[in-house]
Amino acid sequence: MAFKRRAVRLLLTVSLVLALHPANAQTPASAGPVDPALMQDLVVANRVLTDLNVIDGFGHVSMRHPADPNRYLMGRSLAPALVTADDILEYDLDSNPVDARGRASFLERFIHGEIYKARPDVKAVVHTHSPGIIPFGASNVPLRPIFHLGAFLAPDVPVFDIRDAAGTTNMLVSTPQLGKALADTLGSRNVALMRGHGSVVVAATIPMAVFRAHYSNVNAQLQSQALALGGTVTYLQNDESQKTLAVIDQIHGRAWDLWKRAALEKMPGK
Repeated sequence: MAFKRRAVRLLLTVSLVLALHPANAQTPASAGPVDPALMQDLVVANRVLTDLNVIDGFGHVSMRHPADPNRYLMGRSLAPALVTADDILEYDLDSNPVDARGRASFLERFIHGEIYKARPDVKAVVHTHSPGIIPFGASNVPLRPIFHLGAFLAPDVPVFDIRDAAGTTNMLVSTPQLGKALADTLGSRNVALMRGHGSVVVAATIPMAVFRAHYSNVNAQLQSQALALGGTVTYLQNDESQKTLAVIDQIHGRAWDLWKRAALEKMPGK
């Protein structure tokens, strides 16, 4: 009987390992080393997003590998504020790790891989559970740009409902199929909401992705306040948003420099 129990436990352990590391998953080759300054920006982005209350113990940020568009970089499964350069893993676009060395990956890494597949223009992806945006993903009130720093929300912010893609689930985008469905919903936009879950934000650089993740949450909070006042809410028109985006492209680095300095000052050894 004891032998039988041990055999059952062994079988369960093997099944769990196979579930986490499918037999058909190939080990991809590395795209090579990354400029330490870019790697630092990825690490700092995790700290900044935490400092800004965009993410907490959950959520993640990635960047496309600068040497190979078919690879991306993201921290291992760890609270973002704890991520260091040693915690960064490299993945192919099927979200297979290059060299995990026993480190666990985020269950929802497929969000990143499938968006990078669908959007060659995207170089950075942020997945958040920002409290400000949750109500807009769960209601019929669309998230719209209400102030100039939210101009990137134009022309619209789609909502991904995982129930439409896969019926009843655990709400996690934990397969390539669900990642593709989310990428399809995002389309060419900068932000997509995830019903009952959070959001995904994309950009051409880490600083801009952090900017958009933060100000999408701020815009949502301001919009909720304006709606609570009652009466008519005046939103940015699409042409106003387009003109504003050109300015944001020029000045968003000012915010990034401020946030980055504050994060670096709090990091160990600084």
